[in-house]
Amino acid sequence: MTIENLRGSVVAITTPFKDNGDLDLLSFDKLVDWHLEQGTDGLVVCGTTGETPTLSEAEDAAMIERAVKRVNGKIPVIAGAGSNSTNECITYSKRAVDHGVDALLIVSPYYNKPTDKGLRLHFSTIAQAVNTPIILYNVPGRTGSTISPQTAVWLAKEFENIVAIKEAGGNLAIFAELLALRPKGFKVYSGDDFLAPAANFLGADGCISVVANIIPRDFHDLMMASLDGKVEESRKLFFKYKRIMELMFIESNPIPVKTSLALMGKIGGSFRPPLCSMEDKNADLLKAELKRLGLI
Repeated sequence: MTIENLRGSVVAITTPFKDNGDLDLLSFDKLVDWHLEQGTDGLVVCGTTGETPTLSEAEDAAMIERAVKRVNGKIPVIAGAGSNSTNECITYSKRAVDHGVDALLIVSPYYNKPTDKGLRLHFSTIAQAVNTPIILYNVPGRTGSTISPQTAVWLAKEFENIVAIKEAGGNLAIFAELLALRPKGFKVYSGDDFLAPAANFLGADGCISVVANIIPRDFHDLMMASLDGKVEESRKLFFKYKRIMELMFIESNPIPVKTSLALMGKIGGSFRPPLCSMEDKNADLLKAELKRLGLI
């Protein structure tokens, strides 16, 4: 599968750390292998779920290089390369391209809150600086800036290498607007696990997912069922995992998903400050649901 026809479940993979805070690359390799075995359709490395804000430039490069080599062309690898500095974003993007990624996931600039004109300038400048496919990433709850459907469509029409958007605004109406306006071939991925099946029924192309970290096979199956219009199968899988999808955001992502993977024995339980271990009451809720699902 190439980035041009990528559909289904794309995992926003976590970054495992050792107890001393170093990257745990061996655990990362095992996670990648597991996703390949379980049918995950694509992989995003160094995204929000990968705790990228706390990675050094060297660590960021090491994770991207490791992912590309481990996947070895079996599924698309997408690198998070966003920044609130356009020049830095170009630097990160070119480095990721040099490591062989299939596409770039570029979040709207955070904290400095650019205008719509500024957003168009930011993404236009990046699109002209690299030839690699770019996936826009709209997540206003984290960034304080919003890529409107109109801006996303304008960028898609102006630049051939702006090929998709990850929409994580939490509003199904935005998906409807994007899907009504998008040019041919432009992909729309949900950045919200909970809304992904509904978005797929409207015509979206899958999900860049958090919960796929812990249920890769079943989330892939949920995405394919909803993409194929299989209502009953989709409904069954959705309600089976509804509660765990909610619990993935009971605290800031990726705290719950990394805690889940640690409980499942996939990684250690370390975080980079300012992220930290879960509150006991929330961890108890998470453990109970993981046990109910037979994941631990």
